[in-house]
Formats: sequence, structure tokens, C-alpha cells
Amino acid sequence: MSGVVLAPVAADLVEFAVGVQVGGTELFPNGVLDYLIGGLFVGAGISVIYLGSGIIAGNSTFLETTLSYRSRLPRFRQPRFVQSRDWRVVFFLSIVAGAAVYKLAFDPTVWTTEVQWWRLLGGGVLVGVGTRVGKGCTAGHGVCGVGSVSRTSLVNVALFVGTAVVTALVVSGLGVSP
Repeated sequence: MSGVVLAPVAADLVEFAVGVQVGGTELFPNGVLDYLIGGLFVGAGISVIYLGSGIIAGNSTFLETTLSYRSRLPRFRQPRFVQSRDWRVVFFLSIVAGAAVYKLAFDPTVWTTEVQWWRLLGGGVLVGVGTRVGKGCTAGHGVCGVGSVSRTSLVNVALFVGTAVVTALVVSGLGVSP
């Protein structure tokens, strides 16, 4: 019975979200269905990993766990890295493979960007540093931590989003484009 009641409400929310504009730009020009389906897959995948292993499915420790295969340094030989490295490699590869399959199945055109390579590299370094300083990534804090009402994750997500908003406003105000 609740599914019958919720269906019109969900349809109204989807219809509302399609028409939302921010600064004269439509927020979801292609609709919200792709984002809704993607969010459901992310939530389901993270739930399966957590319920099956009790491990939060963040990807921020991927580098350490991968380095534990070859490195003899004590930092990378910690039991938590060695014990979780196999599933973390599979987790990372499945993210890349899932994106590739989706791209090939629904949009087989070649993806390009006008962003210079040094900006992509710099952004990647800043994200990596932020992930280490924040002790986790957006998947770990934003999905798992917020979902479990972790105070640390709530603060980190507020900082992630706040920093992103301020950065976007400053960059836009300076007239910087890709």
C-alpha cells in the first residue's frame, strides 16, 4: 500500500527537480533518473560490502593496500592493509569497470575534456591530500558515515561541501574557466 502512495510523491519530486534552475542554468537538464539509479547502486553496493564484511567501503586506503603487495615498509605492512587489500583492489577495479561499461552502453562517444593536464593533476593531488587529512573519502564519510550518523563524518562532509562551494565561487569570481 505504501508503494502506491509513494509513487506519485516520487514522480512529483522528479518532475520538480527537472525544472530547478540555479543562476539561470537548469540543475538537472537530463532529468534526475540517472542520478537516482546511480545513487541506488552506490547505496546497495556499499550496503552489501558493509553487511557482508563489516568494513566501511571507502576507497581512500586503496593506495596503501595496493602498496602492501610489494612494499616492505612497516607503514604499508599493517594488518588492516594486508587483510583488506584483495577486496579493495576488486572494489576499485569494479568502480572503473562499472563506469566504462555504463559509458560504452549508453554513450559510446569518446570522452574529452578542455581542462589542462596540470589542473587535473593538481586537483588529484589536492583531493589525495584532503583525503588523508580528512581520514577518508566522500564514499566513506559521505555515504557510510552520514548514513550511520557519525559526528566525524558529518563534520567532514560539511567541510567537503563548504570547501567545494567556496572554491567554485572564488574560481568563478576570478573568471577562471577550463
